[in-house]
Amino acid sequence: MKTYPHIGLVMIRLALGILFFSHGFFKFSDGIENTVAFFETIGLSGFLAYVVGIIELAGGVLMILGLGTRIVSVLFAIILIGALLTVKRSTGMLGGYELDLALLAMSISLMLGGGGPFSLWNFLKKKGWTFEMTDQKVETRD
Repeated sequence: MKTYPHIGLVMIRLALGILFFSHGFFKFSDGIENTVAFFETIGLSGFLAYVVGIIELAGGVLMILGLGTRIVSVLFAIILIGALLTVKRSTGMLGGYELDLALLAMSISLMLGGGGPFSLWNFLKKKGWTFEMTDQKVETRD
């Protein structure tokens, strides 16, 4: 039986991107003030609600497109670990933190494997775009 690991990466990337984008969109469309208030009730800075919402919203779009997959995956993993340690740990596995664990595993998988060949990042690399860090500056070549 033939396997298609690159299609698997696309499926994980799309699912993770859609889920995080949805969460970020909900935070802002429902009024970020509610999320700010929730963060403050659990002892976190309200400003962190904006940071998390922006990472979820923008990171979701980037993940769907396959741009900066590894960086976005690390940010998603940090958010999930924070959620697991602050909010979800007392809820139990079933009906509690099982989705967060699955999303964390997906994030770690993409952090290790990258976006794969079916990503916008890979397309841009094939077109000759490179991004190199030299002397604290980003240089682009086309």
